[in-house]
Amino acid sequence: MEQTQTRPWTQDELLRLLDVQPDGDGAWLAPAHGPTARDVVEAGQMLGATVVAAAKQIPHQRVVSASMIFSRAAAHSLPLTVHLDPVRTGRTFSTVEAQVRQQDTQRCSGVVLLDADAGDLIRGSIAMPDVDTPDRLRSHSVPGAVVEGRDIRVVDDAYDHDPDRVGPPELFVWTKFRDAPAHEYLHQALLTQSTTHWTVAAAMRPHTGIGESMAHRSISTGITMTTVTFHDTADVSQWLLYVTRATYAGRGQAQSDGHVFGEDGRLVASYSVHAMIRGLLERNGATSGGDTLL
Repeated sequence: MEQTQTRPWTQDELLRLLDVQPDGDGAWLAPAHGPTARDVVEAGQMLGATVVAAAKQIPHQRVVSASMIFSRAAAHSLPLTVHLDPVRTGRTFSTVEAQVRQQDTQRCSGVVLLDADAGDLIRGSIAMPDVDTPDRLRSHSVPGAVVEGRDIRVVDDAYDHDPDRVGPPELFVWTKFRDAPAHEYLHQALLTQSTTHWTVAAAMRPHTGIGESMAHRSISTGITMTTVTFHDTADVSQWLLYVTRATYAGRGQAQSDGHVFGEDGRLVASYSVHAMIRGLLERNGATSGGDTLL
């Protein structure tokens, strides 16, 4: 029996998936990755591909914010199409409605804001937290986030598989890619892809007996909504600190606020994430997390 070859997860593969190509009027094609053990595309990947599509469709402006609701899971084994509908294209700001579809079915929808950019009239931001620098931390193999060419280092090794190790509902994660992409929108896309990795784990940290290792096994988790805003130019080939704080957990949901800092302390992006965290449903004697959420 012939076996299907699975593409390895590398920086080049992530860029291949995110760097969407024209596929008709207002449509942009993202290729399939291929079969995986859990055949579900990450929310951050679809949002990142949407950022690239909007940047290419309105090339004279820069994406400053993108927001998306993830209503149905998409498969790695099939291509995705990003459909864009410009609401208004202005001299200063433009607004684009977006849908990601697979097999003619909507998987998520949202909106992208673009800006012609301007110089500073005023400037200020929150301060970067005082945490260990990446040179004092070990590289971390985060399940589901291992990509050849990307180094991840978690402060205090707080992304822990032990459900009985508790801590505050926050994660501080340094990330750096080996190579710098050729375009700003690809830096933005790679930055976006990581924003959805940390909320569920951060929300679980204070709760004994509940941990990320239980996700998709005895606990159903998924990202339902994400917004990312790009403040300043970010270089993903330099260290970036993702600061994720879960602000609420309850009623089967979790919410986080997040910020991305350069190693020089600049605030380069912010994000908010809404997630599902609940027990698996019983269906015909078997447990299932459903197929409607990512």
